[in-house]
Parts: sequence; structure tokens; C-alpha cells
Amino acid sequence: MTSMKDIAVMCGVSIATVSKALNDHRDISEATKEKIRQIAAEAGYFPNAAARTLKTNRSHNLGILFADAAKSGLTHDYFAAVLEGFKLEAEKQGYDITFINTFRGYGAMSYVERCRYRNMDGVVIACTDFENPEVLELINSVIPTVTIDYIANNCTSVISDNVHGMQELTEYIIKNGHKRIAYIHGESESAVTKARLASFYRTMDNHGLNPPAEFIRPAKYLGLKEAARHTEELLKLKHKPSCIIYPDDTALIGGLNVIREHGLKVPDDISIAGYDGLRVSRFLAPKITTIHQNTDEIGKDAAVQLIRLIEKPKTTLNERIVVEGELITGGSVGRVGDYEVK
Repeated sequence: MTSMKDIAVMCGVSIATVSKALNDHRDISEATKEKIRQIAAEAGYFPNAAARTLKTNRSHNLGILFADAAKSGLTHDYFAAVLEGFKLEAEKQGYDITFINTFRGYGAMSYVERCRYRNMDGVVIACTDFENPEVLELINSVIPTVTIDYIANNCTSVISDNVHGMQELTEYIIKNGHKRIAYIHGESESAVTKARLASFYRTMDNHGLNPPAEFIRPAKYLGLKEAARHTEELLKLKHKPSCIIYPDDTALIGGLNVIREHGLKVPDDISIAGYDGLRVSRFLAPKITTIHQNTDEIGKDAAVQLIRLIEKPKTTLNERIVVEGELITGGSVGRVGDYEVK
């Protein structure tokens, strides 16, 4: 195996110069850096991870704590896309990623202990129970952490702009003449749900609208069966809604199936809207009106912020990074004036 000493001999420079060049130190000219890097690449040189850890006191290993309530894992389209953005940026900056095992069967190690055992430089926390004492212990520990879609006091948070997103979606529906708008939202204890629900109520109130209690229904994110059950109940109401907002585009499919089973057409008889703007919404007919969340940017920002906390702790402040989404106006929301709600 080619060593740093071998590269130094090939280049006719000292080992220290090779080290500085490969680590992009400023006191080495760009020409020298390029020459050393090229020779190192041609010789098949790879830095020894253990040696690099001893020298820099960093493993260049980032942890991911991810455990959604639906236990969907990486089949969760939204968070899978976010974590892909995180992974790409982390790898671009020379870091590996490791998922923190949430299965408790093999030992009684806490999340903090597992991070230390795996020698993780930092952790991103996404879609988990933030009231869990172990999660709180991790957030409050000395291990650099960044949360996604959750605001914590002691660490940087990267969040999608759920308040503005829901406001924009609700405004669009109201502008199309809808007044009887139902909202099947996600888990009530979720910070995302709380933000969206408050924004929905505020937007409705700004237009002098007060949705009846039976129009507001809790469900699980990605919960097709729950969305279907609530849609069935909404359609049985004497004064049913003219539009139903679903917690996400996947849950919307459960509602759409029920609507079609009742012989109703979207948007001719009833309008529907989703949230997330992921791939599934692009393949539905009619095309779904939804909020596209910028998952690439959310994941990238989380990686950038976490690595900055690790590499420049003295100059980095805990921040709240808000990433805006985009309203996608599909064909699933019609104008109330164009049809009579049945």
C-alpha cells in the first residue's frame, strides 16, 4: 500500500508538505497541491482513517437518528429525499454517514453512548420522538447536533417553512371559491402539524371562515387507511366540505380512492389537495395541487450546518434555518362556481 512517505519521495518534497497539500493548507501553493494530489491519485494513495482520526481528533463520521412514527424507514418519501440531500453534501465534504440503531435488543446503550461508541463527530436528528429522554440527552450533550423539522433550544434546526406553505395552499383554495374546507392533518403532537394547523386556522380566520369541528381530523402521516376512513366520514356529512386537504400526498391517495368509490370525480364534484410535492403526486390524475418541499436544500443545509459546528465550533452559532417550499397548482382543486358541491 502506498504511504505518505512514498508520495513525498515521488514528489521530491517532505512528508509534511504532502500532508499539507492533501489537507488543503493555505501555506502551500496551488501548483504544488495539484502536483502532489495528481501523483497521489495515480499511485492509488488513500489516507489512513485511523491515523487521520488520531491527528485531527475527528472520525469524519456523521450519525443519523431517524425513527418515524409510521415505522416506514427509508420508504418515507419526504425524509428519504431529505436524507439523500444530507448524504450527498456530507460525502462531498469528506464525511461518511452511519445510521444510529434504534433497536434496543442488543444492549442498553443510550443514543449518546452509541454515538461515542461509534466515534461520531456529530448527529442529525430527523422525524423522531423529540420528547424521548434519550433524544433530549443527545441534544443537550456536547456532541454537535442538528435537528430537521423540529426546533430545539440547544442546537441548530433546519425546517421547512410549514407556516407559509400551509398559508399559501389555503389561500389558493379559498381564491377558488371554497369556504367549506376540511383538513385531515398529521399527528397532533408533531411540531410540523402544530405549525401547519395554526397556519390553516389563521388563514381561514383572515377570510372570516370558521371550519366546523368535524372538518378537522387527526391522522397519521402516510396513513392511507386513516385518510380513507376520515374521507368516508366527511362524505357522509349533511353539509360536506367542498375541498379536503390531506397531511401528505401519500395519505391523499387513500382519500382519493374513497371519493372514486362514491362515484365522485375530482375536481368536478369535490376538490382535494396534498402536501410534500413528491414523486407520487406527479403520477396521479388529475395532477395534485400540493406544496413542494425543497428536500434537497433541507438535507444539504443540515449537512452544511452540522459540519460547520464540528469544524468551526468557536465561530458557529445555533441557528434556525427555514427553507421555503413552492405551491404546485395541479388540477385537483377546481372553482366552486364551476360546479355544485354534492
